[in-house]
Amino acid sequence: MAGEAANLYVGFDFSTQQIKVLAIDEDLKVIHEEAVRFDSDLPQYKTHGGAHIHDDQGTVTTPTILWVEALDLLLNKLKAANFPFQRVAAISGSGQQHGSVYWKQGARQKLSGLQPTKSFLEQLQDAFAVPDSPIWMDASTTAQCKQLENKVGSAEKLADITGSRAYERFTGNQIAKIYQQKSDAYKNTERISLVSSFAASLFIGDYAPIDDSDGSGMNLLDIRKRDWSELCLDACAPGLREKLGAVVPSKQIVGTVSSYLTSRFGFPQDCKVVAFTGDNPGSLAGLAPKQGDVIVSLGTSDTVFLWLETPKPQLEGHIFANPVLTSDYMALLCFKNGSLTRERIRNEKSGGSWESFDQQLESTPIGNNGNIGIYFDVTEIQPLVMGVFRFDQNGQQVDSFPDAVEVRAVVEGQCMSRRVHAENLGFDIGPKTRVLATGGASSNKGILQVIADVFNGPVYITDVANSAALGCAYRAKHSTLGGDIPFSKVVEKCSEPVCAARPNADADKVYTAMCQRYRQLETMVEKKHGQT
Repeated sequence: MAGEAANLYVGFDFSTQQIKVLAIDEDLKVIHEEAVRFDSDLPQYKTHGGAHIHDDQGTVTTPTILWVEALDLLLNKLKAANFPFQRVAAISGSGQQHGSVYWKQGARQKLSGLQPTKSFLEQLQDAFAVPDSPIWMDASTTAQCKQLENKVGSAEKLADITGSRAYERFTGNQIAKIYQQKSDAYKNTERISLVSSFAASLFIGDYAPIDDSDGSGMNLLDIRKRDWSELCLDACAPGLREKLGAVVPSKQIVGTVSSYLTSRFGFPQDCKVVAFTGDNPGSLAGLAPKQGDVIVSLGTSDTVFLWLETPKPQLEGHIFANPVLTSDYMALLCFKNGSLTRERIRNEKSGGSWESFDQQLESTPIGNNGNIGIYFDVTEIQPLVMGVFRFDQNGQQVDSFPDAVEVRAVVEGQCMSRRVHAENLGFDIGPKTRVLATGGASSNKGILQVIADVFNGPVYITDVANSAALGCAYRAKHSTLGGDIPFSKVVEKCSEPVCAARPNADADKVYTAMCQRYRQLETMVEKKHGQT
């Protein structure tokens, strides 16, 4: 199908600072994009970075009604641009992970009875039992995290069930805080949504279910059964299963657009709505990965996404249900010491020049003659340590390295850290390992070569703008095809990422041994210098 009658697939992303939308055609070409930025487009809410940061013990929220009004504004922007709503075959979307919405008793009836002559804002103004939604930046639930881990048995047991130990931003702990501190609001809550399922609810005119991928970021979902854990539900608040509703696979069609949207904007009556998911799972889909891929985002923080078949949940990182293959998993690891640490070494040892940095990197052998550096300029997440630690080929700690050795040490040390912690979560380095590199430092060929050598796989550069919204547009198309068509078939028309580096012939032998040493050294550093 081609031309003006061709189907469109639309992805929304309800992120921290804005709502973005993009539409793709049958060939996956982006044909329209639009955004509403919360701080500048809706200044009456007085948000900073899309949030309200409170004075009390790390509480961070966003007015729920802000998201409602932002969607009104976004859809009206599309209408003003003569966007062809009538061609949209399916939509999906993502939301900032861990944020939660508390629908008031009677809100379902309001959702299903929206009048097309009025805005979402006018009709849902009084639909929420908790007017300010806790979001992922909130760090006020340490007490609830400890309670959850104690009631389940331990942090390890909680991680084994839900994919993560208890984290302050995770939704189960946020719900527990509301139950404990705002019991009347909790009793008056008819349904609890994630930001993602809340957004989907606005499109179908009914409560949309939580998908299993975003649901994995709540400390409530049994990641193997893909259903709520009764043990975790009971530990957080009473009657929680009923308030959360059912869990569905991320690829499930949860309904069609409401008659409200059909009448008000011209969506087709049969326009399908695919379960909305979290922004991280949405981004994974947007990068069009293949089974077994590693995605390394090189930025101020480095983030590693893993496509896993058999996960091993740990006290570090997070395991989520995979958003594009129901039987599989995705893992997420975040490392605070990324580009800023690399830039510090460049400034100190390479005269501030990336060209000199690369020359020094190339002048040293892979494996760095056995020298290993661990560079935590700020307190790292895994392990919880701050400091710089250098070890020579005999494992003896030393105060300094020659400049070129230091350059290779910081890059190799970071890459080995990424591999070691990926393996901790169940990633298996194999002959088909492929690394997708994105972010600022992915333009540095020397760094990419070290990644290829350490992971013993080719490194491809991929730079996808608005990856969460794009991934959800891909997911919308994927789900409409039905059956068991693999996601890879849907995204085969995507432009192939460019291969930027391939591992050296002896890399596997060198770095298998080096990573074993790195693991031992990091464990030793953690025992000696770790924070609790």
